[in-house]
Amino acid sequence: MSDSSSKTPQNPPTPGGESQPTTGQYKPDMLDARPVKPSKLGYNIALLVLGIVFIAAISATGADWGRLVQLPGNMVNYFTLMGQGVAQPLTAEVQQHWLSAFDNMLESVQIAWIGTVVGALFSLPMGFLAARNMTPLPLYVVVRFILSVIRAVPEIVFAIAIMLPIFGLGPLAGALALGISSIGTLSKLISEAIEGVDQGPLESARASGATQVQMIRWAVLPQIMPEVIAIWLYRFEVNIRASAILGVLGAGGIGSLLSALFGVRAWDRIGITLVVIVVVTIIIDQISAWIRHRVIHGAPKKEARAARERDDSDGVGVPPAGAHPI
Repeated sequence: MSDSSSKTPQNPPTPGGESQPTTGQYKPDMLDARPVKPSKLGYNIALLVLGIVFIAAISATGADWGRLVQLPGNMVNYFTLMGQGVAQPLTAEVQQHWLSAFDNMLESVQIAWIGTVVGALFSLPMGFLAARNMTPLPLYVVVRFILSVIRAVPEIVFAIAIMLPIFGLGPLAGALALGISSIGTLSKLISEAIEGVDQGPLESARASGATQVQMIRWAVLPQIMPEVIAIWLYRFEVNIRASAILGVLGAGGIGSLLSALFGVRAWDRIGITLVVIVVVTIIIDQISAWIRHRVIHGAPKKEARAARERDDSDGVGVPPAGAHPI
């Protein structure tokens, strides 16, 4: 008599006559295995290498890092002296200091504006020459290389190596240095905007037999001009800050005044000058932001009118037939 417990359980037959495997006979395959946790060895090695490079760079500077302990006390002392200069009574001498700061800041704004205008005049045609969808490949490569060289050279190098020896000390050298540097940056941004235009108007103009100039005038410029104007305005803000740096070299503007004041440690006048720089820069930034918003998005009334027209075309807000106004 055989033991019933030693019998192997049979799989119940299916309607087709095939047996189904029981749970005890299930063997997991590779798809059922748990995923292997990726190794972090490469990530940890990369962090270690970056840390070593960072520490080596700090050591190579040769700076006296022990003086960092004195930094908070020195900053409090300097800001106190500058605050006393800003808060002092408006005597005739103090008023002259404020007027001198405003005059030099206005000169810096003028330098930045001239540099931006020079960059804008040359950047638009250079942007078309640097756009792949507008220029043959050989000319595209040459223009891109020239723009890369211009962007690689800082404004201060243009001023020292080229403009100051030719034009001497003064605002003109700083303005032209900013203008040349602006050409490289603005042309690259404009070329990217041109390469991203909608191809539909271009194909329509090309199919209708338009020339290259006509395609640029009627199919490309209407699409990119709002973005181009916004780019020009942003570069103007950048040039205002850069003009202060060039002024330290003798290019005029607020930088020349700051260089002279730091030379004699006149902290009261330095405080007045810094307040003027901050106030004028904030005002220009706000005006520029407002103009950029108007250029890109249009006037608020036009936006509201366009929204109402869209709603009317979709049937939203249209009174039902037979309804009378109250």
